[in-house]
Amino acid sequence: MAKKTSYGNNDIVALKGPDQVRKRPAVIFGSDGLEGCQHSVFEILSNSIDEAREGFGDKIIITRFLDKSVEIQDFGRGIPVDYNEKEKNYNWFLVFCTLYAGGKYNTNNGGSYEYSLGLNGLGLCATQFASEYMEAEIHRDGWCYKLNFKKGKAVGEMEKEKYTKRDTGSRIRWRPDLKVFTDIDIPLEYYQSTIKRQAIVNAGVKFILKNQLNKTQFETFEYCYTDGITDYVKEIAGDNAMTGVQTWKAERVGRDRDDLNDYKVLINSALCFSNKNQLKEYYHNSSWLEHGGAPEKAVRNAFTYQIDAYLKANGKYVKNDPKIKFEDIEDCMILVVSAFSTQTSYENQTKKAITNKFIQEAMTDFFKHQLEIYFIENRAEAEKIANQVLVNMRSRVKAETTRQSLKRTLSTSNDLANRVQKFVDCRTKDASERELFIVEGDSALGACKQARNSEFQALMPVRGKILNCLKVEYDRIFKSEIITDLIKVLGCGVEVKSKAMKGLAQFNLDMLRYNKVIICTDADVDGFQIRTLILTMIYRLMPTLIEEGKVFIAETPLYEINTKDQVWFAYTEKEKTQALEEIGNQKYTIQRSKGLGENEADMMWMTTMNPETRRLVEILPEDAEKTAQIFDMLLGDNLAGRKEHIADNGHLYIDMLDLS
Repeated sequence: MAKKTSYGNNDIVALKGPDQVRKRPAVIFGSDGLEGCQHSVFEILSNSIDEAREGFGDKIIITRFLDKSVEIQDFGRGIPVDYNEKEKNYNWFLVFCTLYAGGKYNTNNGGSYEYSLGLNGLGLCATQFASEYMEAEIHRDGWCYKLNFKKGKAVGEMEKEKYTKRDTGSRIRWRPDLKVFTDIDIPLEYYQSTIKRQAIVNAGVKFILKNQLNKTQFETFEYCYTDGITDYVKEIAGDNAMTGVQTWKAERVGRDRDDLNDYKVLINSALCFSNKNQLKEYYHNSSWLEHGGAPEKAVRNAFTYQIDAYLKANGKYVKNDPKIKFEDIEDCMILVVSAFSTQTSYENQTKKAITNKFIQEAMTDFFKHQLEIYFIENRAEAEKIANQVLVNMRSRVKAETTRQSLKRTLSTSNDLANRVQKFVDCRTKDASERELFIVEGDSALGACKQARNSEFQALMPVRGKILNCLKVEYDRIFKSEIITDLIKVLGCGVEVKSKAMKGLAQFNLDMLRYNKVIICTDADVDGFQIRTLILTMIYRLMPTLIEEGKVFIAETPLYEINTKDQVWFAYTEKEKTQALEEIGNQKYTIQRSKGLGENEADMMWMTTMNPETRRLVEILPEDAEKTAQIFDMLLGDNLAGRKEHIADNGHLYIDMLDLS
């Protein structure tokens, strides 16, 4: 559809009736997804809980049906739905069809509810607006009232008939609308956890959850905590708690600002200390404060202050101990705080945090005072708590030191390209794909850099000839920048223990940053010697790489043979002879292979770096012992063995001597 370019007075629209919720459900419920749908259920449940808390009814029944509809029944006073002289309208229309209409605006002035979950007159109406259908049956004042709604609008008139039974209350059944929410399949676990939480903070109220299994069968769950949060803390603590369960209560009156009215706060808390179980939960007017807010800030402040004061007063800190943090306390604490107030400032309609300044101040003072008395009256338990908090603090500090050390190590690994001179990393972080080419000098580095696949092939140039690691001591080895840089690039550490290996890690194959370590040198005497010295270093410092088949030699061609139409690369004299026989009488040119640094990128890729066409010689683990013997004879301190080998085999290499 073409975009409208004009914007005038008639473009301003006011949503009316059900559209106020149906078009923007997230404004009320916090989300238009499953979480928002769950909150709509909690809105109806909240009204039933408010009734029970005021002493009207001690049982609430919640039914989850297979068709994803929900029914909540309470045995309170029943929703007032008849004619309201003051508002000149029926109450059923006000509470079911009008936002910001309800009976909980006067909680601080002797209204029908002193402490209530509901505040804004939004929950029932918004849930009705967001439903596919809703049915309500209310018993009160000797009458039975029935109401029906569809997609936010009333269907027919309210039915009213005499009701002679003594029970009162409200029963509401509805199905959330899939045209409002993206998902209405609320899992059983949500009902179970939510209802259990409400049973915890509403002592003595029985919650019955019925879950429909098929057309005729329901499974039933019952939740009731006679002593509320105290029973819950005992349940969590079990028999292994460090201290007994403490239940602390208080009532405070105050205001959030000097020019505002006073309101009442009732604080209930239950806690104990345990080094096996930890829990920290906050509730306000029975709503679980998932994000805490004022109560959590108060607890953090009070507990940290008072326990720190106890540690200082009793000389518990030792030299170099930092001040404790709240995390050291909560690691051994089980605490549930359930507060009620006649005036509440929630962060939003989802009621997951409160922001009342006075509640935070009142709770902070309350917990400081209670902890001070508790420590004085229970010296043995205070000592246990103090000692455990110190253990937690010192463990945290040690863990943090280790974490920072590991972070520096990992940062070092990640920053190799900046720290190791001329090292060229590859892009992938998957060690199973990465390859490291150890190349001979800067010229070879330049050629390989142009020829490589930068996604998975890294390059490390060896500048000059490295030390013969079989002949020198570790202190000289680890002073060699070429060797230590190569060790850092590999990342797996070394298999030796020496004071000289400062800054280098002990060997760990899992830390190897490459799947293949490929030695790539020129096909000449110097290249062979550098290759041998690199293998010697690996053999002495990290032989497991050879045993695990991680080390390879890249073969480079000896000859390049060109005809008019084709190119041959011969890696041995025999291959050269075979190529010339295949060429026959055609004209050709032949040249001895240049050094790696003089090769064209295409040739380097084809002959040395392309996994499909290159030739790699794996240094096999079964050759390790033989290799060690040869290394020792040719490069080690075995002078007698070296002389004997030259005497016996020297004549075989006379033609290869460079005597120029």
